[in-house]
Amino acid sequence: MAGERTYDVVLFGATGFTGGLTAEYLARHAPSGLRWALAGRNPGRLAAVRDRLAAIDPALAGLPLLTADVTDAGSLRAVAESARVVASTVGPYIHHGEPLVAACARAGTDYLDITGEPEFVDLMYVRHHAEATRTGARLVHACGFDSIPHDLGVWFTVKQLPADAPIAVDGYVRAGGQFSAGTYQSALTAFSRTKQASQAARDRRAVEPRPADRRVRAVPGRLGRSAELGIWTVPLPTIDPQVVRRSAAARPEYGPNFRYRHFAAVKRLPTVLAAAAGLGALVGLLKLPPTRRWLLGRLASGHGPTPQRRAASWFRVRFVGTGGGRRVVTEVAGGDPGYDETAKMLAESALCLAFDELAPTAGQVTPVVAMGDALLDRLIRAGLTFRVLKREPATPTPEAADRTAAPGAESAA
Repeated sequence: MAGERTYDVVLFGATGFTGGLTAEYLARHAPSGLRWALAGRNPGRLAAVRDRLAAIDPALAGLPLLTADVTDAGSLRAVAESARVVASTVGPYIHHGEPLVAACARAGTDYLDITGEPEFVDLMYVRHHAEATRTGARLVHACGFDSIPHDLGVWFTVKQLPADAPIAVDGYVRAGGQFSAGTYQSALTAFSRTKQASQAARDRRAVEPRPADRRVRAVPGRLGRSAELGIWTVPLPTIDPQVVRRSAAARPEYGPNFRYRHFAAVKRLPTVLAAAAGLGALVGLLKLPPTRRWLLGRLASGHGPTPQRRAASWFRVRFVGTGGGRRVVTEVAGGDPGYDETAKMLAESALCLAFDELAPTAGQVTPVVAMGDALLDRLIRAGLTFRVLKREPATPTPEAADRTAAPGAESAA
C-alpha cells in the first residue's frame, strides 16, 4: 500500500521554528524525485514557508501544501493516507500529538517525531502499538536530540564489544546551545505532570513484553566525579535511557545482560548544586497553575536563536562501554542540538524510512530498532561524528574505577 501513496514524506508542523528548519534541510539535501509536502493548519503560513524553500530551490515553488489540524480527524486521516512517512514537529506532544499518531497507526503510515516526553511515548504505546503492528506502521518517537545521539551512540558503542558477554555503558552529555521553545514547553509540561507520567509508565509495563532470556536495564546513577574525564557526572532524568533500554531489549547485540546509565557532564560542582536547587524550585512552581501558565508563556513557539547563535552551538556525548574483558570509549558530536541538528536528524530519519532497505518492523519502535545502521550511515554522511576514542582491556571493576561518588548524592533517573 505504501507504494500507492501520493507522497514519500509529509512534514507536519512546518510553520514552527524547528519544522521550518527541517523543511529547509530537505530543500537542500533531499534526493531528486522526492515526493514531499508541507502540512499544517494555516495555509498562509505554509505558503510563506514554501516561499522560503523556493529561494533555496526554485523547483519547490509548487511544493504541495496540505491543510490539516489536530482537532480535525478527517484532515489528519487524509494526510496519513496520502503519505508513506509523516514527520511531526507539533508539540507539546501530550497535548497535540495523539490524533496524528492514531491516524498513522490506522493508515499503516510510518510516523516520526522529536518528542522527549516519556508520558506521551508510553501512552502512545499502550493505545496505538497494537494497531500499528496490525497495519505495518512504524511509530518512531524521539528522532531529534532526544534521543538519536544517545540511542545510536550506545548502539555504535555496543558494536565495538562482544555480544556474548554482559555489557555496561555509561553516557556523558555536554552541550552548548539554547533550548528550542518546543523543548522548553515540553519540559515544563512534563515536570508539571509527574503523577500522570508515572501512571502511564505503569500502564505500559503492564502490557509490554520483556526479553525472556536476557536482562536489560537502565538504572539511576549517582552524582560523582570522573577523574578520567575531568568532570562531575550528574544523573539525567530524561527519556534517553528509556529509549536505549527498549533498543537493547529488542536487539541481541546488546548482550545477555545489558545496563545503561545516563549523565550530564559538568566541570564545576557549584554549577551542579545550583542547577539541582533551581530544578527543585521549578518543579514546585509548576504545581501551581498561575506560575505554570506564566512560565509556559516565557518562550513562544515558532521562535528561536539566530543563525549566528546556532552556528556557535554544539554537543558531545561520550560513552564508556565495558564487556567481554574489553573497554571502549566512544563519542558522538555535532553542532546546534536544539535546532539545526534536530532538524537534520528528523529529516534524515524520514528519508531513511522512505528509501532505505531496513529490517521489517512494525508498531512503536526506537530509532535503532527501526533504522539502525542505515540511519547511522546517513547521519555520518550528513556531518555528525561517531568515533572510537579508546580501546583497552577492561579493569576488574570498571564501574568503580572511573567514578568516585559524592557522599549522600544518590539520585533517581
